[in-house]
Amino acid sequence: MPETAEQLMRSRYSAFVAGLAPYLLATWHESTRPQELELDPQMRWTGLEIITTRSGGAEASRGVVEFAAHYLEGQREAQQHEVSTFVRENGAWFYLDAL
Repeated sequence: MPETAEQLMRSRYSAFVAGLAPYLLATWHESTRPQELELDPQMRWTGLEIITTRSGGAEASRGVVEFAAHYLEGQREAQQHEVSTFVRENGAWFYLDAL
């Protein structure tokens, strides 16, 4: 179980790489979680860069992680740049939304 917001971000990236939609849904806060999640099997994730982390430590209740996730879509290199908000409830971290 991830102890910080950044650890959850990294584990969610790994779940995207491995195609683990159930894990992504389970770590998505219930207030913003979609009913289902379809992952694109053509997208090949190639790297994760954590740009900044604000708060989100083991004792915090909220955290913000800015990251760039790199991927290949066909032969085209691209990246997803996002600033994500995480919340901790009952000792567990959840992805809330993107700012």
